[in-house]
Amino acid sequence: MTVSRKTDIALALNATSLAIRAEKASDVVAREALLDACFGENRHMRTCQRLRDGRAPAEGLAFSAVADEHLIGTLRLWHVNAGSIPALLLGPLAVGSPSRRLGTGTALMDHALAAATLRGHRAVILLGDAPYYARFGFSGRKMAGLSLPGPFERDRLLGLELVPDALVGAQGLIVATGLSLPARKAPRPRAA
Repeated sequence: MTVSRKTDIALALNATSLAIRAEKASDVVAREALLDACFGENRHMRTCQRLRDGRAPAEGLAFSAVADEHLIGTLRLWHVNAGSIPALLLGPLAVGSPSRRLGTGTALMDHALAAATLRGHRAVILLGDAPYYARFGFSGRKMAGLSLPGPFERDRLLGLELVPDALVGAQGLIVATGLSLPARKAPRPRAA
């Protein structure tokens, strides 16, 4: 049975127009500041970050929420193997505090899951708050056999099958499989 993921969105951004669009290179500084504000500067130490380090988001699956030309939210999906099963890792999802409770996170989730489905992906996993993500169809039911490369809370490891039974038999370590980013070279000192 396919889970219905469409949720009701009630946006009240004081006549501000919300747009969900593909992430742009010009979003990087604002996105990083938003992620620091939402998750703290130690966010790079988190277990799921190990799966994202040195990787590019899945093609066409990095999104920005903008209002009045300002970045107010971000969501990315990444290629992983859930044991031996290809899947996407969702995260981080972040919305600036002034835009929370206005439907921005829901709009980002609905948009991202629809885009992943259209691109033929079969499953999405994440580490997050079960009561929040349950509204989109995520649960821990088929995640018991999976683990992450670092400490995590078992009840926060959630999955969503975009195609029925896509996570049946998933077990083992979740590992990154996405496109590797080129290694950054340290800047050369300027001649005096």
